[in-house]
Amino acid sequence: MSAPIIHVKWAQGADQSLGLPNYETAGAAGADLRANLPEQGAITLAPFARALIPTGLIMAIPAGFEVQIRPRSGLALKHGITLPNSPGTIDADYRGPLGVIVQNLGDADFIVEHGMRIAQMIVAPVVQAAFQVVETLDETERGSGGFGSTGTG
Repeated sequence: MSAPIIHVKWAQGADQSLGLPNYETAGAAGADLRANLPEQGAITLAPFARALIPTGLIMAIPAGFEVQIRPRSGLALKHGITLPNSPGTIDADYRGPLGVIVQNLGDADFIVEHGMRIAQMIVAPVVQAAFQVVETLDETERGSGGFGSTGTG
């Protein structure tokens, strides 16, 4: 299977020298996204604050795919930085600027600096289901057991 091609254009005023999303290692599943803040230079996030951080990118994702936006584990562990809607989904028919909602769950201010790697994007196939109303559903061993019903932990 060949890799899908994501067409990218720069948002007006974006710092193009930051480059396109990049896979940092040969085995990386996610391509890193960078904060594109050429005018502000940085945004300070107080504890529990969140902000929409621009990436400077506008993308055309091929039909049958989505882009998932996920937190970076190092930022999460070291600083409590996460994405509150993780994973975020960018649909194939969206053509607006790509922003990342970043939240500081840490106990100190966190500075998002221009060019900082703030998230990672995963390109994934999408299957759209058909929905059908029925009178009964097939039985399973689990049945209607929900939260915690399969054991402890």
